[in-house]
Amino acid sequence: MKIQERTGAGAGRSAAPAQPSVGDRLPSPPRERKPALAALAVLLILLGALGATMLVLRVGDRVEVVKVTADIQAGESVGDKVTSVMVAADESLNYVEWSQLDALQALKAKSTIYKDTVVMGQMFAEGEALPAGKASVGLALKEGQYPTGIKSGDVVAAYRVGANGAGSSGSSGSSGSSGSADKDASSSASGGAIVGDARVTAVMGEDDSTISTGNKAVTVLVDEADAAALASAAAAGEVAVVRVPGK
Repeated sequence: MKIQERTGAGAGRSAAPAQPSVGDRLPSPPRERKPALAALAVLLILLGALGATMLVLRVGDRVEVVKVTADIQAGESVGDKVTSVMVAADESLNYVEWSQLDALQALKAKSTIYKDTVVMGQMFAEGEALPAGKASVGLALKEGQYPTGIKSGDVVAAYRVGANGAGSSGSSGSSGSSGSADKDASSSASGGAIVGDARVTAVMGEDDSTISTGNKAVTVLVDEADAAALASAAAAGEVAVVRVPGK
C-alpha cells in the first residue's frame, strides 16, 4: 500500500517547468520608422538617375565640324586638305561646321594651321592676311632654279645666282666702277642667301600644268626687311631657291 501511495503522489508533480510553445512568444517591439532617411534615399536615387540621363544626352549632342588633314600656311585656303569629325557641341567654341565648308574655302588662313587641328572661325579671314612683319614675294623661276617637287609649305633659302655676272667680270673694257659692281655681284653670289628661311605659300604648276616649259611661279613669305632685296633679284631673273629644313 505504501508503494502505491508514493507512486500516486509522484505522478501529480511535473519533473520540469513547462516551456512556452512557439505560438505563445511575446511580440517584438515595433521598429521605429525614419521617414527623413527614406526621403533622402529616394532623393539620392532620383539625382543619380537625373545625372546619368543628362550625361547620356550631353554625349549624344554632337556636331560635325571641319578638321585639317595637312598643314595650312598663312594666306592659304583649306582647299581639299580637310575632313569631317564629330565633336561635342559647345556654344562657347566657334567651330566651323562641315555644312559651312564652301564658305570656309573662300577664306585665307591668318597664320599656320597644323595637321589634325579642328578649325575655329577666328583662324580665317577674307583676303590674304599676312602675319605682322611678313611680306609675300612672287618668284618666276626657270627649270633648274628650284628643287624638284617644290610645294606649298616647304621652307626654302633664296640665293642670287647672277646669271650675267661672269660675262661682265671677264670683260677687259670694263671701267673701274663697273668692275667694282661686278665684284659686289660676285661677292653677293658667293656669300650668304638673300633669304635663309622663306616659306612657300603657293606654287603655280603644282599639278604639273607647266611641265612643258619647266617654269614655275612660286610665292614665298619672308621678313619685310628681306622683301626688297629678294624682289629686286627676282625681277632680274637671278634667284634660285633650295629646300632647307623647316622650323
